Amino acid sequence: MIFEHFAINVNNIDAVVKWYVSHLGLKVVSQQKELPFMTFLADSGGRVIMELYQRQDALMTNFTAQHQLTFHVAFVAENAQLDSDRLRSAGATFVEEVLKEDGSHLVMLRDPWGMPLQLCERAQNF
Repeated sequence: MIFEHFAINVNNIDAVVKWYVSHLGLKVVSQQKELPFMTFLADSGGRVIMELYQRQDALMTNFTAQHQLTFHVAFVAENAQLDSDRLRSAGATFVEEVLKEDGSHLVMLRDPWGMPLQLCERAQNF
């Protein structure tokens, strides 16, 4: 099996999509223009990684009420500190920073809607 995507039900989908495209370099590869506004986003390598949609008949996750390790979206960062500063100036909030023994630098943020977002500057790629 090959992983295709994960999906998240969000409020304010237009703003969420615009923020992830503008600040994380994601690209909209498919977008439904009417409810539930299913939107598929691909990373800079062209691989679809997530689907965002807005369904009022389904539970909206309250990310701010959950610990960031319950769920988070992680992205490779060449310089976690610079990316953290840039995203914080665009509305993200700082949660924690971890400097691992192997030299990896992990920064946990929350996007402007509270969804946990981790920046991973790995000393060694997986």
